[in-house]
Amino acid sequence: MSEVSEQNVVDSTIVESNNDVGSYHSDNISETKKDISDFDEAAAPVEIPKKPASAYTSVCIMCLMVAFGGFISGWDTGTIGGFMAQTDYINRFGSTHPSGTKYMSKVRTGLLVSIFNVGCAIGSVFLGRLGDSIGRRKGIVVGASIYIVGIVIQIASIDKWFQYFIGRIIGGLGSGAIAVLSPMLISEVSPKHLRGTLVSCYQLMVTFGIFLGYCTNYGTKNYNNSVQWRVPLGLCFAWALVMIGAMFLVPESPRYLVEKGLIEEAKRSVAKSNKVTVDDPATIQEVELVQIAVDAEREAGTASWAELFHTKTKVFQRTLMGVVVLALQQLTGCNYFFYYGTLVFSAVGLEDSFQTSIVFGIVNFASTFVALYVVDKYGRRTCLLWGAAGMVCCMVVFASVGVTRLWPHGKGNGSSKGAGNCMIVFSCFFIFCFATTWAPIPFVIISESFPLRVKAKGMALGTVSNQMWNFCIGFFTPFITGAIDFYYGYVFMGCLVFAYCYVFAFVPETKGLQLEDVNVMWEEGVLPWKSASWVPPSQRGDTYDADALATDDKPLYKRIFSKN
Repeated sequence: MSEVSEQNVVDSTIVESNNDVGSYHSDNISETKKDISDFDEAAAPVEIPKKPASAYTSVCIMCLMVAFGGFISGWDTGTIGGFMAQTDYINRFGSTHPSGTKYMSKVRTGLLVSIFNVGCAIGSVFLGRLGDSIGRRKGIVVGASIYIVGIVIQIASIDKWFQYFIGRIIGGLGSGAIAVLSPMLISEVSPKHLRGTLVSCYQLMVTFGIFLGYCTNYGTKNYNNSVQWRVPLGLCFAWALVMIGAMFLVPESPRYLVEKGLIEEAKRSVAKSNKVTVDDPATIQEVELVQIAVDAEREAGTASWAELFHTKTKVFQRTLMGVVVLALQQLTGCNYFFYYGTLVFSAVGLEDSFQTSIVFGIVNFASTFVALYVVDKYGRRTCLLWGAAGMVCCMVVFASVGVTRLWPHGKGNGSSKGAGNCMIVFSCFFIFCFATTWAPIPFVIISESFPLRVKAKGMALGTVSNQMWNFCIGFFTPFITGAIDFYYGYVFMGCLVFAYCYVFAFVPETKGLQLEDVNVMWEEGVLPWKSASWVPPSQRGDTYDADALATDDKPLYKRIFSKN
């Protein structure tokens, strides 16, 4: 690394800390510069070498183990909707008609389905911080243990719906902690050129959980007792234990280890993830660069929640982006199909709507494999734009056919089989577009965007946004569909149009960048539609113009269709 390039990295790191707290005195800056100027001044930049894909097999398996936290969330999504249509579940936890028959009221259905997400939101804020205090791995173990407690309470429920309700809240607390810590750990241990793919594995496991949940509901639906719902719940023990066991096999985050002063362990973690030796110059440089950032942040003091609202360092802009993007992930309408697929498609005349759910699960799971390829091939921003455009087209057809063609003789007088089949096909297209883009990529974005000192807090707020909108959709969907039926699709279509515009204007490209470089790009004020051309300070030539990427005089229509 040249002395000039290295000094640029050092300066940007120090400025980050200076801006974060607003009180980083000049004497401290000079002292910190002096301390880190000794860092291999004469050494050339040493990139961690990229190896053939087969060399990273063990790394991918480790990250899949961490990503198994997504399976827990997906399993809940895949099973709870089916429970609402099962006779034993309704007889135990449903409301009672004056005639004595049992039914699931809209309020109770919405609460039982969506209260899990409220627990997730609370857990992500209060338990997600365990990653900073006891480590990412131990934090995940604690989250999985709390989840198990919630499952025990649910399985032990006999006929009191509020006991089941409480169990879902507690289970959600544990799942919320895992939802923050799993993507965080993956992003910090994975090689940078595979980071997008490996973080997307979290969503792959979500879709796998949804699919197997659908299959389990289908396999138990013919029983006439609590096997219908207790067996799927009981299997949650196995998934949680797999999650706990996996934490003994994966490396801890090198960034956390450096924060705790465990430098040698940090080197071993980097070496294990990148398939190099502990003494490799690239390993040593990687750890020392992390150490520079950590030392500067430590000089700036403990991060507070107020730092998420600092605009000079662009942390507030990143916080807002994470909150909005993860809200829009839910407002695409994905869980309209996943939560209520068995109920919605009963309306289109299907005799066995559980089978349709399995088809959805297969499409969702298979499509996520495509996401693992496109996220690092084409980039986060491009994929989100194309995904939003594709889902708009699918939702227009789905909603329009449902409104105008599904019930040719009026609702309740039979449905059109052709219209129903068309709606199912475009639902599958919608799920394909969602699973390949908006399902995994928002988690990739928030895991890459925040400085280390506020990362846990920023990701927690993003997860809260995601889970609270998840709650709103889960709770209010029965009421909305009861009032406007498939006009509901037009609501999601409007949200998708907004999502396209928001990504274009506010979400930069982070493909292939070191996590520390992402922070520098934000602080330089690069315009999102030009961000694909941004180059880290250590790689810039003499002709590089950083200011050109922060301004744009083109008309709006030219910006939209620009390659960058």
